[in-house]
Amino acid sequence: MDQSKIRNFAIIAHIDHGKSTLADRFLEITNTVSKDKIREQFLDQNPISRERGITIKLAPVRMKYKVDSQEYILNLIDTPGHMDFSYEVSRTLAACEGAILLVDATKGVQAQTVAHYNAAKKENLKIIPAINKIDLDSADVKKTENELSDFFGFSKDEIYYVSAKTGKNAEDLLKAVVKKLPSPRGDEKKPFRALVFDAVFDEHRGVIAFIRVVDGKIAKREVIKILGSSLKTDASEIGTFSPFLVPKQELTSGEIGYIVTGIKDIRLCRVGDTIAKPDQITEQLPGYLTPKPMVFFGVYPKDQNDFIHLREGLSKLSLNDASLSISSEYSAFLGTGFKVGFLGLLHADIVRERLEQEQKIEPILTMPRVLDKEENGELLEPYMNLIVYVPTQYLGAVMTVCQQKKGILKNIEYHDKNSVLNYEMPYSMFIRGLASELKTVSSGFSSIDYEISDYRKADLVSLEIVINDTPIDVLTESVYENEAYYEAKEKTEKLKEILPRKQFRQIIQAKIGSKILARSEIPPFRKDVLAKMSGGDRTRKDKLLKKQKKGKSRLENFGRVDLPPQALFSLISSLKGQ
Repeated sequence: MDQSKIRNFAIIAHIDHGKSTLADRFLEITNTVSKDKIREQFLDQNPISRERGITIKLAPVRMKYKVDSQEYILNLIDTPGHMDFSYEVSRTLAACEGAILLVDATKGVQAQTVAHYNAAKKENLKIIPAINKIDLDSADVKKTENELSDFFGFSKDEIYYVSAKTGKNAEDLLKAVVKKLPSPRGDEKKPFRALVFDAVFDEHRGVIAFIRVVDGKIAKREVIKILGSSLKTDASEIGTFSPFLVPKQELTSGEIGYIVTGIKDIRLCRVGDTIAKPDQITEQLPGYLTPKPMVFFGVYPKDQNDFIHLREGLSKLSLNDASLSISSEYSAFLGTGFKVGFLGLLHADIVRERLEQEQKIEPILTMPRVLDKEENGELLEPYMNLIVYVPTQYLGAVMTVCQQKKGILKNIEYHDKNSVLNYEMPYSMFIRGLASELKTVSSGFSSIDYEISDYRKADLVSLEIVINDTPIDVLTESVYENEAYYEAKEKTEKLKEILPRKQFRQIIQAKIGSKILARSEIPPFRKDVLAKMSGGDRTRKDKLLKKQKKGKSRLENFGRVDLPPQALFSLISSLKGQ
């Protein structure tokens, strides 16, 4: 194929700025999907993605489009916008030569706008700026223009003004993709190399790798080698996206397509890996990383009879999600479950929803834990570079929250009516309600982005919850030493509110080692043992009361401490704002 007639590009933007809707208009303009068959967010096939209105899984599509009587192949990749999936976005951009930077005229430049712009520049992509939602009454086009100029240096004549919903000026933007973006770089005569920018699992055909052919060419049935895992297999089918799979006999340098590998384990063909031919000496393409889970939850079935279904459900999800980390775990109160690692809190929430909707399982997620590590006997925790975008009127309140979350202010920039703050902060603050608190104090106008920077010494202690001398393993948590008393008091008080009363007294304690930091007590139900007495002297009444007291004391020592799953779930939700 003539590489000069190919354009590989992505649409990048902050969440809910209209990426998928713009992709819909492009599909209509190019007649890739007819108007009577298209539906909103057509490329978002995942029901949870459609329900939430955000892209959580990238989607490629190949479009044919004529400009000045010349036919071009346009390969569009619709990308996720959330920071949990930043690595996936970076590999998408590595498969492209250009990108449309889309900004919502009602919201302006936000956190992921800047993050994705920087990622695109890092890959040396040509960027076309576009302002979306110009048809809305609340659109502030002038302000958004100024922000694009202020943040990125774009001039007004470089910017396109569109309404992805109505299609206004969408075709002008598509023509700009052809005229302004470069054709792919690559040499068809060199040994075959392809970048894996995504992979999905098909139960009949195994792993299907989504690839960008960088050099050389590949034909159907040829033997391939996945360099990261050194695995050899046959390319049983190759093809392109319409957006559905369309088989072809050959893929050449510059093209975007897929390879059906037949591999049964998606972890052997990860995003960012390189596919080559085993008889040719090639180097792995740069930028390959193994995504690391950053947040861990205990995942348990509400009913132990559903354990097998939960195991099967997680197993099915892991077939299409190589970033999931799953191992067995046991709790004295919840029984057998799993320790599951996720890329972030959104990733965890999506997996939970998929278990509920697709596998019909109601899981319990315990207290989240961050990936710490130990070096030379010291406990280290991950730190992040955090960027907060906020209207200047909320600056003071946002800075107060960041300070309370152990943030170290590195820089402040002022742009018209907005401010950009750069902090160093422990990553664990995400599971301690950082995002929700920032939204609250900024009336919902703040947006954030982050990247993990390094690991630093952590002053953490293990806070244990004990009820009537019985440790509640699922509530044990690592907390900062200087916050331990506050956390202990909050947990004991919450448990006192949530736990049901019993026939015996329940003493709730929060401890570090043998030191008790906080204590609360749930009194027992009081049964009137004197109600049936019609008479008798005081001695007889005292005898009955003494017998009752002795029975309650025995129950305190031997009565089973019961932590209902719903009480546990309520506690986690109230403490972590989930």
